[in-house]
Amino acid sequence: MANIYTVRDLFCGQWSSDARIDGKTVIVTGANTGIGKETAMNLAKRGGRVIIACRDMVKAEAARADIVERSGNPNVVSRQLDLADTKSIREFTETINREESYLHLLINNAGLMMCPYSKTADGFEMQFGVNHLGHFLLTHLLFELMKRSAPSRIINLTSMAHAWGRIQLDDINSERIYHSRRAYGQSKLAIILSTRSLARRLKGTGVTVYAVHPGIVRTKLKRHMSLALLISWKIVSPFTKTIPQGVQTTIYCALEPEIESGGYYCDCKLSSSSGAARDDVMAEKLWELSCQMLRITWE
Repeated sequence: MANIYTVRDLFCGQWSSDARIDGKTVIVTGANTGIGKETAMNLAKRGGRVIIACRDMVKAEAARADIVERSGNPNVVSRQLDLADTKSIREFTETINREESYLHLLINNAGLMMCPYSKTADGFEMQFGVNHLGHFLLTHLLFELMKRSAPSRIINLTSMAHAWGRIQLDDINSERIYHSRRAYGQSKLAIILSTRSLARRLKGTGVTVYAVHPGIVRTKLKRHMSLALLISWKIVSPFTKTIPQGVQTTIYCALEPEIESGGYYCDCKLSSSSGAARDDVMAEKLWELSCQMLRITWE
């Protein structure tokens, strides 16, 4: 029988692997729903110890129970993590560093998209604070555990929307002017730039890092879109991915051997990012600013 493809299938990239991760420990942030939960499910089915890190523990527990039932893997646990509060991030990492002997995969998946203006508990603009700074601090505080567990990998979820933004070094929290789409783009651009900077710092450690654009996936992230963007969404909907399709590049970067650290990946292959996302001078300025904002030292 001839293969039948939908329009959506033509833009999803083709890759599959039956690789197992028995004995490996994984953290997935924002894993109570959407592509985070599907990522956790996929890795649980492969035999990993999966820690789902979520702000809402009621939803986290429901997701954990569902993953255990559907994967047949009882080694799935939930932990509270609010990426909009550095105190919560530090408490979470203290628990992980105390209780876990290894950490082989850190999947920085959680994120906010085009929400109304607000600030995190520490006074950061919410999208930049959660999408970039929250995961930046999380990675920093878990790095020594990952280095001891090497080979290990960090996967940072970003978006093609990084092309919408630019790094506003003099107004990083969008206090003078706030545009939800541009602020979202800035946060996603920051993720790619920090991934490039981190890759250079990780050379020789056995830890590698990847920036992943999962594609345009049908998730609840679009709930804050304007009417104009929702109309655009309807137009492009034939090209959007299902949630299982949307996790494939994350799983690819988690499992595929010999891929380039620091790269930007989409559709299960190394892809091209915007010129601004390849600006290593800006990447270093952002790195220094991020460390200053979080009051950490990470050379």
